[in-house]
Amino acid sequence: MTFDPDALVSKRFESLAAFLDERTRRLVAAAEARALGYGGVSRVARLTGVSRRALHVGLRELQAPPACVAKPPRTRQAGGGRKRTVRVDLTLKRDLEALVEPVTRGDPMSPLRWTCKSVRRLAQELVAQGHKTSHRMVAELLQELGYSLQSNVKVKEGGDHEDRNAQFEYLNGQVQAQQALGNPVISVDTKKKELVGDFKNSGREWQPKGCPVPVRVHDFIIPELGRANPYGIYDLAHNQGWVSVGTDHDTAAFAVASIRRWWQSLGRALYPAAQRLLITADGGGSNGSRVRLWKVELQKLANEMGLPIQVCHFPPGTSKWNKIEHRLFSFITQNWRGKPLTTHETMVNLIAATTNSKGLKVRCELDPNTDPPGLKISPQQMAQVRLKPHQFHGEWNYEIEPDPPAKL
Repeated sequence: MTFDPDALVSKRFESLAAFLDERTRRLVAAAEARALGYGGVSRVARLTGVSRRALHVGLRELQAPPACVAKPPRTRQAGGGRKRTVRVDLTLKRDLEALVEPVTRGDPMSPLRWTCKSVRRLAQELVAQGHKTSHRMVAELLQELGYSLQSNVKVKEGGDHEDRNAQFEYLNGQVQAQQALGNPVISVDTKKKELVGDFKNSGREWQPKGCPVPVRVHDFIIPELGRANPYGIYDLAHNQGWVSVGTDHDTAAFAVASIRRWWQSLGRALYPAAQRLLITADGGGSNGSRVRLWKVELQKLANEMGLPIQVCHFPPGTSKWNKIEHRLFSFITQNWRGKPLTTHETMVNLIAATTNSKGLKVRCELDPNTDPPGLKISPQQMAQVRLKPHQFHGEWNYEIEPDPPAKL
């Protein structure tokens, strides 16, 4: 059973509320605040509704020696005391809502439309409109109105393609079919490009207290180090990853070169009886479904392997469902959190040391080759690609057959 001290305070106060007058009410609440220690006044004020001012009066009364209390002070009649501002100022809540939501509830030309709506700024604007209020009262009113501090939430995925789910089902069926035949199935993608050098890397790791690793204030590229392009290949059946860290541009030639290195180093030994290679990839980037150079380079790879290469792309806007994202890249990010990627070798070592509780293994190599961008593929070059689109969305699902062996 979970112990919740706030819930206990609320329950005790609710149980006693019917038997308390004004003085004993603030004394009971002050006793709870003193028992909670630092921050107790704010917590009890929020949990019981007793004002902070009354709580501080109660704390002073609790500190007074019993001999100093000659007789109980006079208790006000029910309904006595200063009235709440919102009962006197009937437009305060309405004007506050108009400031918080100027488009739906108020003037779209509100002065706070394009500024940070902190409680202090809201209070200043309300005071300028003639209201008597404070930032604490604004915070309380916002809670009463059902508002809370919230961040943006990523839920919109853009326009959904009408065959989005059908493509997922088709891709999943192709993967299962090839795995049942013992053929290699890999998920490929480029991880986020990283600046190489003593730059800040998100996350924290254990260090001697007061001795954080010093890094640069500004993320300006270091010309002699440049950026790194980690291109990953994830083997779904063996839970193994391969990452090529490129030092030049992220092009389709670099992407296919990374797949070639995976096949030569790992794939060929793991799948000696392979009949084809299935690649699942995003719909954009260096391995995009519309990139001509991607298909031309895959044709070269198919010729070298002597195997047909089948490609299934994820529908637009669904790259986060690519297996490599949450089975390889996420663990690489966890492994190097808080560590500056000072050199390419550092990056390679951190990637290669990545593992997880499921037995993930990762190999990583540096690819120092140059990959010039902007290569144009002519119609004649595309005509030489032995491309066989599938009947279902051939732009997303296709095969590339190797060239037949030359006749002697």
